[in-house]
Amino acid sequence: MLRISLMAAAAIAIAACATEPAPDSSTIEDTTEETSSNMAELPTPPVAKRIDKVTEQAGRIRTDPYAWLRDDNWQEVMQDPSVLNPEIRAYLEAENAYTEAALEKPTEALAETLFEEMKGRIKEDDSSVPAIDGEWAYYRKFVEGGEYAIHARKPAATAFDDAAEEQILLDGNKLGDGLEYFAFGTVAHSPDHSMIAYSFDDKGSEFYTLKIRNPATGEDLEEVIENTYGDFEWSADSKAIYWISRNDNNRPEKVFRRVIGSGVDELVYHEEDPGYFLGVGRSQSNKFMFIRSGDHTTSEYYFIASDASDQVTPQLIAARDTGVQYNVVDHEGRFYITTNADDAVDFKIVSAPYDNPGRANWKDVIPHKPGTLILDLMAYKNWLVRAERKDGLPRLVVKSHKDGSEHEIAFKDAAYDVAGSSGYEYDSDTLRITYASPSTPDQTFDYNMADRTRLLRKTREVPSGHDPENYVVERVMAPGWDGVEIPVTILRHKDTPEDGSAPLLLYGYGSYGITIPADFRTTRLSLVDRGFIYAIVHPRGSMAKGYQWYLDGKLDKKTNTFKDYVSAGRYLVDENYSSAGKIVGMGGSAGGLLMGAASNMDPELFAGIIAAVPFVDVLNTMSDTELPLTPPEWPEWGNPIESAEDYDQILAYSPYDNISDLPYPAMLITGGLTDPRVTYWEPAKWAAKLRHEAPNAGPYFLRINMGAGHGGASGRFEGLKETAVEFAFALATVGKTGDALDLSSAE
Repeated sequence: MLRISLMAAAAIAIAACATEPAPDSSTIEDTTEETSSNMAELPTPPVAKRIDKVTEQAGRIRTDPYAWLRDDNWQEVMQDPSVLNPEIRAYLEAENAYTEAALEKPTEALAETLFEEMKGRIKEDDSSVPAIDGEWAYYRKFVEGGEYAIHARKPAATAFDDAAEEQILLDGNKLGDGLEYFAFGTVAHSPDHSMIAYSFDDKGSEFYTLKIRNPATGEDLEEVIENTYGDFEWSADSKAIYWISRNDNNRPEKVFRRVIGSGVDELVYHEEDPGYFLGVGRSQSNKFMFIRSGDHTTSEYYFIASDASDQVTPQLIAARDTGVQYNVVDHEGRFYITTNADDAVDFKIVSAPYDNPGRANWKDVIPHKPGTLILDLMAYKNWLVRAERKDGLPRLVVKSHKDGSEHEIAFKDAAYDVAGSSGYEYDSDTLRITYASPSTPDQTFDYNMADRTRLLRKTREVPSGHDPENYVVERVMAPGWDGVEIPVTILRHKDTPEDGSAPLLLYGYGSYGITIPADFRTTRLSLVDRGFIYAIVHPRGSMAKGYQWYLDGKLDKKTNTFKDYVSAGRYLVDENYSSAGKIVGMGGSAGGLLMGAASNMDPELFAGIIAAVPFVDVLNTMSDTELPLTPPEWPEWGNPIESAEDYDQILAYSPYDNISDLPYPAMLITGGLTDPRVTYWEPAKWAAKLRHEAPNAGPYFLRINMGAGHGGASGRFEGLKETAVEFAFALATVGKTGDALDLSSAE
């Protein structure tokens, strides 16, 4: 994520004035009636009880028969899944049992084969390229069979000597041993290298615990901070931690400062607007601590001296102005600010003095260039490096602070992903670059900005073997329904025919301005090597063609995202990449919303739909102010509580509210019980309603991970097992599972 944007979709339920009858003792209907003519050989799926909940809102009335799946105790469930309402648990477990019997068992051998393939492409004892900070070089590594990262360091002088002695700082395998879920949040060493602070989530709920370890002893201090946001930052003098707390609704609302050993938290900043989320970070020069508050379209920054020994009042850079975004770095006496102020739709860069940084003193440094989107800015002592996207592709531009000259770091592939990392050191000429394309494994370079040379530090290894020459990467422009050109990234094996016979996986997201990169993913090869074409659509709602591309896919223009995706699919059919009924749609979170909307718009385009943690109950979710992401999401989707117009716009496309008796394809729908972003009841309600409203379509498989959240299973290999199930489903929908389950005949 380039700007601070809240990834993925929200989650919310029913507004005020609702009435609800008392639930029956059983939440699953006892039925043996066959629900689909093409499911004759499948087990009978569970059918959820319907208990109408009527809500009056914005002068409208809606009825939700599955609202009971939202546990009133959901906040507690996020932190302790065992307190889930037993009736809801029984229903979710019945759905999981059906999916296991009807999908997972018949494709078990295939899924195991896929898993072993994907695992075989992972270098199990891999490590990251060390990043030097003064006397030490820090890196992550994995060991054979290990699920989680190990954080380590070695002396900077031996940073690139694989045989050099190392010091283990944190072993994720030991920390996560015996836990159903474990994930690191932030891991950061103190500037004086004497301490390691780390946050971790052991439930999938995104409530992180923060601890501090002494590397010399390998022991944690007594200092433990619970219910944090995950992000934190050390003060420049290594004496204090700045951290962010979460409230009962899982929203980050306060920044605290804790002097190590004091056990006392001093309030630094309190964000009282529930629609604004917080971030904290130390500047590259180490001079300042930045506090960022904002939603998807508006931001505001404060700063304090990062070595302040006493509590100080944060100083404002520029007051929030609805629709104006800005990001800040500091650089040799001035703040450099990336902003869309003054109608700079694709952003510009301005500067302002430390002592008076308000908008009245902003001076243009890099003017706005329509069509060239400025994504990010990094500051070195002698250089400013900006990341841009032009013509749908990313690029890096280096500007000299001494003479003002600049140059672009060039790349040649038709579609690729590139990113720069400033590392730890401010007074340096070295920019760390990572580069990949859909066919080319990741490469890590150290780029010398002074003499413009690159040193290849690492190429990602694929132990089972990989030849980029066996694959074709294309970037095509699909004509949209209204004449726009929609970028599509395509990966296929060189031997896959382009005669309409190949199955195609059509991936999409298209929200929050997030652009899916044209990067290298070894998991895709398991489909591509079996004759699939893998295509990524970059619809409006992303920023693939600039910030206006994002603006044209949100709020009252949100349906452009769905239409672009379907238009791209139909174009690929017209161009003989595949055929209608041979396309598997795939997307997660807000991409799951895209899957729901696209299947309502053009169900016959698809052989199957994979909707991971899908944000499909948009109207109810955007009406539930208790949920963590609802107020911050209103600038993205609209506020149906206060606006009848927004209510009607959302109602018109919300997948859950637009299910009808259509020839839906087979669907695999997944969720996580402790997911605070897209709560478990969204996919559960959607599956239940699909089964009721379109019983002769599908089948519909619901898979709720009872011990994980938005990201699914934790660990390198447990996550691959989930991907293997998804890909086995995709193969089943196009009849490519051999003697295993064949869903390709579903009408």
